[in-house]
Amino acid sequence: MNSPAAQVVRLLTVKGQTLAVAESLTGGLVAAEITAAPGASQAFKGSVTAYATELKHELLGVDATLLSQRGAVDPQVAAQMAAGVRKALGADWGIATTGVAGPEPQDGKPVGTVFVAVDGPSADASDAAGGGKVTALRLNGDRAEIRMESVRSVLALLLEELAGEQTGNERAQDTERNGGF
Repeated sequence: MNSPAAQVVRLLTVKGQTLAVAESLTGGLVAAEITAAPGASQAFKGSVTAYATELKHELLGVDATLLSQRGAVDPQVAAQMAAGVRKALGADWGIATTGVAGPEPQDGKPVGTVFVAVDGPSADASDAAGGGKVTALRLNGDRAEIRMESVRSVLALLLEELAGEQTGNERAQDTERNGGF
């Protein structure tokens, strides 16, 4: 079994890095997927399921003004959730999900509007406030399908970032081996 979660756990373990998860619409499914992977305890710090909007502010440090003006289903909220859980749990990487699984719209956003985010070591140098990368999704299907696709999407985003970081490090090592050229 080489699921995306197993790949995440393997890459993090090889790098000696850790992961924390902040979830809203997925309600713990991301954490469950990761902890189902063998060896997860080597890389997984924990998760915060901040389903209620006020918990996004209280536990994850999402800006209260942002939440009151735009609601919880917003790309900046996703970014701040990822950065907040990373900081709160002391992990190298933070990932987050927020969105509308249905059956009703939320905060003026239609069902299937989802934002997934990743915040990691590479975000430190470029953005002191964190934020990393956010992907906007427009998903179809019923509530369960939207939630499961959100899990797949946030893990895929993290895998992209982990692979990108690895590529960047390999390039740096190549430059050193070749005398800086």
